[in-house]
Amino acid sequence: MNYVQTCAHFASWALIFFYSRMRCDANTPALGPEQSSDANDTPALTEALAIAGGDSRAGRTTYHTADGNLSPWLQDWAHEVANTRNIPLATVEDLLLKVEYNPTAARLMAPSKGRIKRSWVTYKNRFVDPIRIRSGIEFWKQHRLALEQAEKQYGVPASVIVAIIGVETVYGRQTGDFKVLDALATLGFSYPDNSRPERGELFRNQLADLIDLHHQNKLDARAAYGSYAGAMGLPQFMPGSLMRYAVDGDNDKKIDLYNSMPDIVTSVANFLIMHGWQPELPIFANTTLPAAPEQFVDGGLEAKLSFADLHAEGARLRTTDKQPWQKRPLGVINLVDEPRGTVEYRVATENFYAITQYNRSYFYAASVADLAAELSERMGKSTP
Repeated sequence: MNYVQTCAHFASWALIFFYSRMRCDANTPALGPEQSSDANDTPALTEALAIAGGDSRAGRTTYHTADGNLSPWLQDWAHEVANTRNIPLATVEDLLLKVEYNPTAARLMAPSKGRIKRSWVTYKNRFVDPIRIRSGIEFWKQHRLALEQAEKQYGVPASVIVAIIGVETVYGRQTGDFKVLDALATLGFSYPDNSRPERGELFRNQLADLIDLHHQNKLDARAAYGSYAGAMGLPQFMPGSLMRYAVDGDNDKKIDLYNSMPDIVTSVANFLIMHGWQPELPIFANTTLPAAPEQFVDGGLEAKLSFADLHAEGARLRTTDKQPWQKRPLGVINLVDEPRGTVEYRVATENFYAITQYNRSYFYAASVADLAAELSERMGKSTP
């Protein structure tokens, strides 16, 4: 990769992170589309081990002593991981001795200065673009068999799986070239926002997950490369998501999210199912909006309304046929474009909110849905 390509690569990831922060809930900014796992997964965060409590070890960038041993504070953390995860201390130490601080990962994760105006139109145009549409059709045709099998097994449309992989990595073109060990240690022990100590703890947990995966021989942590946030493979799974949701789709007794298409597509489908995807439901309800739809937007990531609630306020079906989502929870989302002074409202089903567990952003989930719809139309399939 030459200098120009390297700059373009970093700029691309920075732009992805930039727009991912334009969340529907300004109080809880997302960490980025490539961070597709426990960073966005409340149950997994609850389950995650509270290693290296508080922020007492934040801001550390020197991991080793002059004589080549672990710094005392990192040695303490190694003992905690070994004891809590039941991993041989020597294994933990061996990996941590290879860790180096990555200033680029810290810089890319640093909070932006000043408030960024949210732009749904700009965000959508970034991800529902001619390259992803054209390449998505090619990807779908090339891997049709694996996608059809995943759709049949999990009930997640192939178009949605393809769209997520397209938004995440442009079908494998941008999986990241950061050493995952370094990225997670950097963000875990030196998270570049002192006001968010819980973020450092989150990344320390992910680092512990990576070491655990290495111990289980599910990957080689010494050779794992990914995004600046530590996400790996075509679906950009964080170590915690790889542990909990990745699937051995080709039954070869290992999981390869870089090269095995059955593993890749079934893992994406399984992630969605495990986060509430309902087969046979659309992503958006085919209904008119109620009057004053803004009153129903709570900025949350869970469907809490009923169609009866919306119908009482003027929402109406666009078809006379009964729809399966009529008896399921719904939500109203807002897609804000501050520079243009506009807001687009949509009625979302549980499947929309399942996609937000991949990245906690209305913009992200709506872009996945719109890209999936575009791909479906081009492939002559029904819109998800």
